[in-house]
Amino acid sequence: MSEIVEIIDTLESRLKKLLNKIDRLEQTSSDLNQELSKATTTIHKQSNEIEALKKQYETLKITNSLLGSDENKRETKLKINSLIREIDYCVAQLSD
Repeated sequence: MSEIVEIIDTLESRLKKLLNKIDRLEQTSSDLNQELSKATTTIHKQSNEIEALKKQYETLKITNSLLGSDENKRETKLKINSLIREIDYCVAQLSD
């Protein structure tokens, strides 16, 4: 009979350890999910910021070219020509 009691005690002890380990793993999982969520948010914000900075850079390049810089004149001319074509297309659409 004492052997059965020992086995049951051992099983109870192991079960408690397993339950504690499960609790710790669940907590770790929750913490990691929160960290992942924060990292994803940070990456999203940084991606948006990078896109905004790229747009600003392109605008600055065009502005610089319009002010007389020789570096990006070709790109500026192409952009102006593209805008003129768009305006012509819109005028043609309004005329119809």
